[in-house]
Amino acid sequence: MKTVLIAAGALAGVLSVAALASPAAAQDATANTGWYVNLGASSHDSNGVSSLATVDGRVGYRINNWLAAEGEAGFGVNKKDLGSGVDAKINNHEGVYAVGLLPVNQNFDLFARVGWARNDISVTGAGPSTIRGSADGVSYGGGAQYFFDSKNGVRGDYTRDDFNHGDHANVWGLSYVRRF
Repeated sequence: MKTVLIAAGALAGVLSVAALASPAAAQDATANTGWYVNLGASSHDSNGVSSLATVDGRVGYRINNWLAAEGEAGFGVNKKDLGSGVDAKINNHEGVYAVGLLPVNQNFDLFARVGWARNDISVTGAGPSTIRGSADGVSYGGGAQYFFDSKNGVRGDYTRDDFNHGDHANVWGLSYVRRF
């Protein structure tokens, strides 16, 4: 619950700063509303297991200069050797988020996001034994995106996944952004 309150407070702070921006500054920034997609990669570090990688895609809708909603999905591309013939892998990852944006200028945004995420994970032992499970919970973070022109850009972000049963993951991502 404490995590949810912190994430909600961070998002409220970003939205408050955006709402208090001067009207002149708001008029200078043309509204970049509409659909967008991301394609990129992320590194997931979870409870001592580091560098599990996923290839990710996002679809989002920017409602106005300061608010968007997005969904993401990804699949694992590597295994991590845990020792003694045991490997871990993220099979897939998905999440949904509310995104608060702070337009710095026409081509550069800072953002915070809060939502829900789920990871499906496999642990394979010596021999044919595989244990498969999933973890889900509150997910929150932030980042920045820069557009080279009116349609194409790059995004870097950090997300903290606080999963059920006390597990967590720190996720660092880099992606290509395309606006429509």
